[in-house]
Amino acid sequence: MTDDDRFLRVEGSTLADGTGAPVRLSGVGLGGWMNMENFITGYPATETLMRRAVRGVLGEERYRRFFDRLLTAFFNEDDAALLASLGVNCVRIPLNYRHFEDDLAPFKIIEDGFRHLDRVVGDCARHGVYTVLDLHAAPGSQNHHWHSDNPTHEPAFWQHAHFQDRLVHLWRAIADRYAGNPWVAGYNLLNEPADPTGEIIGPFYARLVEAVREADPRHTIFLDGNTYSTRFDMFGEPAENAVYTCHDYALAGFVYGGPYPGRTEGEWVDRDQLEDKFLERTAYQRRTGTPVWVGEFGPVYTGDPERDAQRYQILRDQLDIYDAHGAGWSLWTYKDVGLQGMVHAHPDSPYMRRFGEFQAKKDRIGADHWGSTGEGVRHLTEPLHTFMAEEFPGFDPYPFGRRKFTDDLVRHLLFAQPLTVEYAELFRGLDEGGLDALADSFALAACARREPLVSILAERLGG
Repeated sequence: MTDDDRFLRVEGSTLADGTGAPVRLSGVGLGGWMNMENFITGYPATETLMRRAVRGVLGEERYRRFFDRLLTAFFNEDDAALLASLGVNCVRIPLNYRHFEDDLAPFKIIEDGFRHLDRVVGDCARHGVYTVLDLHAAPGSQNHHWHSDNPTHEPAFWQHAHFQDRLVHLWRAIADRYAGNPWVAGYNLLNEPADPTGEIIGPFYARLVEAVREADPRHTIFLDGNTYSTRFDMFGEPAENAVYTCHDYALAGFVYGGPYPGRTEGEWVDRDQLEDKFLERTAYQRRTGTPVWVGEFGPVYTGDPERDAQRYQILRDQLDIYDAHGAGWSLWTYKDVGLQGMVHAHPDSPYMRRFGEFQAKKDRIGADHWGSTGEGVRHLTEPLHTFMAEEFPGFDPYPFGRRKFTDDLVRHLLFAQPLTVEYAELFRGLDEGGLDALADSFALAACARREPLVSILAERLGG
């Protein structure tokens, strides 16, 4: 097969290569790498706040040295080889715009920001694995939460044309750079957008797609729906060579999820409910006859064998549903400190030994939206939830309602942001060897594998 034949394109309800053979993209997301997330690598609050605090402790030179080594260790050719051996054919790569543009120098592309991305795209290509480039954190933050590196609870991206103009400019640069690379399956233009009005996202997407097409008319475009990639009512007729991607997290698979089958937040969750949710979230794709691709899904694991056995069953059931409907998928996530990853930093690694007690405190006070239940601070938060319900019974803020809104402000901002100082202080006193050991804790050879998860993927993908 020639390089030209490896380019993927939408053909009806499937993706196909240049020979016309269908390609079902099935793989993992590389969360925590070029867009770091608190539950993935164990820090608090947002990536920018964490980096700022660590820089203050280490100084500029040592700060840059540490994070460069961490990016190098976190994913390299060893990781690409493992994934290929399991049968994975796609890695979705989340990106934070701050690698490529500085807020103090908008519209000026940082060439060095592409160094690690070029490396990993190449590593995956050498092992026959496609990559999807996913803009996970946009200027101004396109959604309300930590994973868009949002230090507030407001997605300012939708309020300022300046931020939108910068994203268009950045995507032109990315598309221009990878236009000739057949191992890039496509461009996921904006992860989990949350336009509160629902009126801006449609016209903006049309503008963004047009700009990317001008720079690169060939690559497939991947478009997430509004409200964290669950709603697609802003789309009319589908764009040419576009995949509309849903995210499909199971309610019972969240950190606070109940038994499976069983009730979570008052809703009965079983295999039928999983399929109903999937069909609801992919109604647009099936109606328009475009490919179905689940850009993110996957349960959170608890460490309790009985509960985790139920989580693995959720995963199996979802994969069965995707198989039945011919859907491609990207499991969240590949590597972390032990919550979801198929591989994770070993409990005896230098990183986990140094930060283990800190992570336990973070969990106790519920400072991770994704990784902690907040049970340790219910004596503080429950009276506040009661007060909010009594005083503001009609308050139902977008996107997830009053209770989650209150938790975001109290646990995930008020409690989490001061913790960045404590996290950074744990770097103090380390020499270069100590810093290298922390970063190298995330190298594949030093990591542990979540064997049941690895086995499920290998069996499913024929690896």
